[in-house]
Amino acid sequence: MLRKQPWFDFCDALAIEVEQRADEGCDTARFAARAEEIQKMPRGAERTAAGAALLGELEALPASRESQEPSDLASIQALAEGEDAEKTAPNFGRIYGAWLGRCAGCLLGQPVEGWRRARINGLLEETGNLPLKTYISSDIPMALREKYDVRDDHHAYGAAKTGWINNVSYMPEDDDTNYTLLALKLVEQYGRDFTPDDAAENWLMNLPLLHTCTAERVAYINLAQALYPPQSASWRNPYREWIGAQIRGDLFGYICPGDMKTAAEMAWRDAAISHVKNGIYGEMWVSAMLAKAAVCDDLRTVVRSGMRQIPKESRLHEELSEMLRRYDAGETAEQTAAYILEKYNENNGHHWCHTISNAAIVALGLLWGEMDFTRTMGLCLTMGFDTDCNCATAGSVLGMMLGAQNLPEAWTAPLHDTVLSGVDGFGLVRISDMAARTKALAE
Repeated sequence: MLRKQPWFDFCDALAIEVEQRADEGCDTARFAARAEEIQKMPRGAERTAAGAALLGELEALPASRESQEPSDLASIQALAEGEDAEKTAPNFGRIYGAWLGRCAGCLLGQPVEGWRRARINGLLEETGNLPLKTYISSDIPMALREKYDVRDDHHAYGAAKTGWINNVSYMPEDDDTNYTLLALKLVEQYGRDFTPDDAAENWLMNLPLLHTCTAERVAYINLAQALYPPQSASWRNPYREWIGAQIRGDLFGYICPGDMKTAAEMAWRDAAISHVKNGIYGEMWVSAMLAKAAVCDDLRTVVRSGMRQIPKESRLHEELSEMLRRYDAGETAEQTAAYILEKYNENNGHHWCHTISNAAIVALGLLWGEMDFTRTMGLCLTMGFDTDCNCATAGSVLGMMLGAQNLPEAWTAPLHDTVLSGVDGFGLVRISDMAARTKALAE
């Protein structure tokens, strides 16, 4: 199994690097075939050298969007609209609601993470759960288990069975919750003025390497080889605009109620160790949305507020603007879903795990969810793509807005106020305790 672990060898992802550079505005068409050929070579020095040479050529290409999509904080802020703070005292009910919403969304999406839409929606429909009403169970007739290849395998981290609701009595370990707890530990130990180096050190001290994925795993390996931020984010990292940072920023929004700029700055300090450009902007957007959600009850305003912290001409801002345009024009959720699915291909790994495609799904769930937690979860889940990430992020924002007391018991009760963490020093902890510690940081 060790030799089959993904995201170690950059040569395995050269085709993704070709797509990534094309996204950044480079002409990469002539490199696609060569990337595929190198990926098929036997592992060894010859393959690594060929891959490194190809990366060098790709990195040297001129990028048409370079000035529109910077990665340093000062340039990002110069190209963003910004927004005045409306600071308020932290509210435990809202913070606890955000934690619960994140855990509930993650638990819903976890067992079908990696599934394609037809498989997800087919299982939901044949088990009477479409439109979505509740969590997904693997306690179903054998014919359906076989048809949809439903397995009670252990989760990737080995800590618990995958989160079919019949198998769990708490939120099992997941990177979407690990990073929220890791950020809690970061601010508790290093303070609100932590640096990217502090965030990187926090990873190496408290999170095992194999509990990371994609860009985070590459950055972790880079850090261990003394490649420090921001170089840790870009060196041989084809996943540098993928969704990983977007799932890491919630805590910074939780502790900055009404202060969107500070929340986004904290998110930048965290994201910069593993991501660039839109990968960074995704975390800044989510953090700022959560800071706004603590003081606002209008979902459109919350989504728009997050956008004010990222460059106006970036690809992420453009896509989120398109979501708002369609919402304001009165399009249905189904019409907007069709637009997303036509633009992004769930069978293309780069699209499936990218920041922008998944951010569009989060925006769809929030805007068309009508402040209804179950409807929001249904919209995010049935789109496919990175299900646990998107349901967790949307659940977090909506949980902050609604507060714990207004979340449906059907979603919160199965958590039993408990989450399992792979972060050192946590283990099995009370979600309410984590919310109380978060409130202390906000104060």
